[in-house]
Amino acid sequence: MAFIRVEQDERVATVTMDRPEARNALSRALVTEFRAALAELAADAALRAVIVRGSGTRAFCAGADLVERTTLTAEERVDHLEAIWALCEEIVAVPVPVIAAIRGFCLAGGAEVALACDVRVAAEDAVFGFPEVAVGIFPGAGGVIRLPRVVGHGVARELLYTGRRIDAAEAHRIGLVDRVVQPGTELATAWNVARQIAANAPLAIRAMKRALAAADGLPPAEAAPLVMAERLRLDRTEDYAEGIAAFAEKRPPRFEGI
Repeated sequence: MAFIRVEQDERVATVTMDRPEARNALSRALVTEFRAALAELAADAALRAVIVRGSGTRAFCAGADLVERTTLTAEERVDHLEAIWALCEEIVAVPVPVIAAIRGFCLAGGAEVALACDVRVAAEDAVFGFPEVAVGIFPGAGGVIRLPRVVGHGVARELLYTGRRIDAAEAHRIGLVDRVVQPGTELATAWNVARQIAANAPLAIRAMKRALAAADGLPPAEAAPLVMAERLRLDRTEDYAEGIAAFAEKRPPRFEGI
């Protein structure tokens, strides 16, 4: 792949958007490669976590490639928007937790990619924003849906209507990011989170991610049976038996994902 690099170690995959000269902008080729990489990772039963990052120090991702977009036909622009939407949906659908390691600019479609991740770790120099209104559009890859759910409706509307940029400290204060760390340590921090996840029972992690998705936005009475169904399935797994045995024997568990 030319614009996406995938590295795997300790059952954790790191996906790098690799167009540093273009601030890792979402060109058609990059989005196609990103989606192909996610499809392979989603099918990997041994995978425990995924980290998404941008190459270089200037940007996680500055959004769609507006230079490329000026060369596209109207139909091609629609196709590209739909592909970015699908990319974000596919990040959400990865069966294991996805952690964004963010440094530099995280704007527009790049911010929507980050929003699609489960956990967001940001360097102090990260800059966030949804500036689409300045060029006559609005976020088209799920941002108007996910941002209010993450930061609240009032804060989301202000950010979306004004298009203003915010730093990592404000992003953390409003709940857009989960951790803020020194520049250059965001990937290591994301790795530490991924290792903690990977040490836990993999079937439980996957089931909990499905339960969280199923319950999102539902009243408790409607969410409860969906969550309980996922929970009860775990009682019949060998990993659960191993976890109980390890607790009783005061030893680390050896989870096999069965």
